[in-house]
Amino acid sequence: MREKSRLERQIENILNIENTLQENIDLIELAELEDDNDLINEAENILSNLQEDVAKQQLESLLNGTADANDAYLEVNAGAGGTESCDWSEMLLRMYMRWAEQHGYKISLLEQNDGEEAGIKSATLEISGENAYGWLKSESGVHRLVRISPFDSNAKRHTSFASIAVSPVVDEDIEIEINSKDLRVDTYRAQGAGGQHVNTTDSAIRITHAPTGIVVTCQNQRSQHQNRDTAMNMLRAKLYELELQKQDAEKADRESQKTDIGWGHQIRSYVLHPYQMVKDLRTGVETGNSQGVLDGNLDPFLNASLAHKLTGLDN
Repeated sequence: MREKSRLERQIENILNIENTLQENIDLIELAELEDDNDLINEAENILSNLQEDVAKQQLESLLNGTADANDAYLEVNAGAGGTESCDWSEMLLRMYMRWAEQHGYKISLLEQNDGEEAGIKSATLEISGENAYGWLKSESGVHRLVRISPFDSNAKRHTSFASIAVSPVVDEDIEIEINSKDLRVDTYRAQGAGGQHVNTTDSAIRITHAPTGIVVTCQNQRSQHQNRDTAMNMLRAKLYELELQKQDAEKADRESQKTDIGWGHQIRSYVLHPYQMVKDLRTGVETGNSQGVLDGNLDPFLNASLAHKLTGLDN
């Protein structure tokens, strides 16, 4: 039903574009006969806006991967650098939450491990909505921040790193075989906000998948059982993502992505001092409105990454 609704919406949008195009072509022809320049200008403005709609539809048509329509898990992990990187990780977490809110996605914070002085060491979001994974999958990789540190009394410039990992939420009807013998399940006391019960019982769950080394954690639920179920869903998603990567390994763009997401290979640089600039190192897209990006304005980067990875076209 979800796929049916998505296709119906796309068809409706295309029909609306076709109707608007024909109506305004007819209007321009009539206005030329009557020598009505105001009407011609109005129709041409509508057609100009229609071009933007067509470009948007064309871009969304590229979201045709196996799991692109799925919800997404997004993980943030601080890199080396202590408090600086933890603070940067929290800034990234806020950025993606703002982006998701602006696009009407539902957000659930599944896990958060606070930094010792400030920020977060790690966090996991579940972002639910149409094409959440398709839009966000290109965000996997290392993000670099350059700024004057608010934690340095000498006001020196610091460089911080944090990594983002995105995987699709696996549909219930997709079978992912997991051998219980391959799992190590650890329980521990949850950290951060969550109430007295959450912070005083060993309800948090960490699951390690021995064959792949994948580790997932969850602590947002009150019971150990609920956290285990959510963690298992996250593990299934990661194994599914791993399988998708294996299937597409022969493609050059997939090979490029694997290089990009290696630790130490930055995909985007955020500079707040001595100048303002955010630049994607894969597509070359950049903007001087750094604060706008940190407030969730990621669409220019997501659009360019999607076009670059799936078609190789410049955007």
